[in-house]
Amino acid sequence: MEIFQKTEFKKSYKKLHQNQRAIVNEEIKKIIENPEIGVEKVGDLKGIFVHKFKVIDQQFLIAYSFDEVTMTLIMLGVHENFYRSVKNILK
Repeated sequence: MEIFQKTEFKKSYKKLHQNQRAIVNEEIKKIIENPEIGVEKVGDLKGIFVHKFKVIDQQFLIAYSFDEVTMTLIMLGVHENFYRSVKNILK
């Protein structure tokens, strides 16, 4: 499977500390192994999946989309304004 990253995902990932990046990397591996691990959104975000996980007592979310050949990591962040930001990215 080919993995793509949106610019917003790269920026968020780059700001993380090394220990946080290790946890995020493990979660991305889980997503690659089973893309349906996340919850598919409805309405404006139909086709977008969101996977929630903890990073040192703080909940993070990864928004992504996938098909048989590719996966696109759209955004990484905390819950505050997350879905609004994902909508803005997809416009």
